[in-house]
Amino acid sequence: MRAKYVVKEKQAFRCQLCPHLCLLRTGSTGICGVRKADDEGVVSLNYGRISAVQVDPIEKKPLARFMPGTWTYSIGSYGCNLSCPYCQNYQIAREIPSTSKMTSEDVVSNAIKHGLPSISFTYNEPIVSFEFVLETAKLAKENGLSTIMVTNGYINREPLYELLPVIDAMNIDLKSFREESYRHICGGSLKPVMKTIEESVKNCQVEITTLLVTGMHTKIELQEMIEWLASISRDIPLHISRYFPHYQYHEPPTPVEDVIEIGKMASDHLRYVYTGNI
Repeated sequence: MRAKYVVKEKQAFRCQLCPHLCLLRTGSTGICGVRKADDEGVVSLNYGRISAVQVDPIEKKPLARFMPGTWTYSIGSYGCNLSCPYCQNYQIAREIPSTSKMTSEDVVSNAIKHGLPSISFTYNEPIVSFEFVLETAKLAKENGLSTIMVTNGYINREPLYELLPVIDAMNIDLKSFREESYRHICGGSLKPVMKTIEESVKNCQVEITTLLVTGMHTKIELQEMIEWLASISRDIPLHISRYFPHYQYHEPPTPVEDVIEIGKMASDHLRYVYTGNI
């Protein structure tokens, strides 16, 4: 499948899907690991390649204020455009797992067959499966299904605007509220994620998850983050989640009392605050 949002620059191609703006020469692959240049353009390597399929309670996404009590048809592919060392799904985000081929029609018909009201694009980063997510979400909407993205929000404005009309809910992972943390730990940038949140709130249900990674946050930073979210809307649900060592990050788990404290701090500004992994 030919990738969208690509422009030719001399002897290379510029991918404009996300803020990395990778310049790809023939045979090279972007930071996401799934968009590869050939002589004619850029190919989506993970188009229709599904690494995980599950039926999940919607609260597992996590979504607390969207279709509560329902179950969702969850699919994941592989690849990610960030590089968090504590990644909880690194086997499909940073590696190439075994996959099976599915079409958009397969995904939608399976959800309908199981009597499920929604489809969730989750597990790895759905932004890097842009073409498949967009096609499947359009078909899902045509068949009366709701659509959900669990995402890091690291996407450029134009592709985001193309997705928003066919996405009903997002859980956006706001990893930090410091530019240096995004750059030096996650391999990205904070401002594009903030813009994604601001624009998405206008168009669909948005809930935010922040993983309290040991050694990555300060209380001042988290206070600023909470106040910024509240300045957009006090009704934005915030999920404060406890970190455990994983992948390449081996700091000790977040103290439970820290999760509770930040949850209480958030509740002073936001109406819906949830703590998890305690």
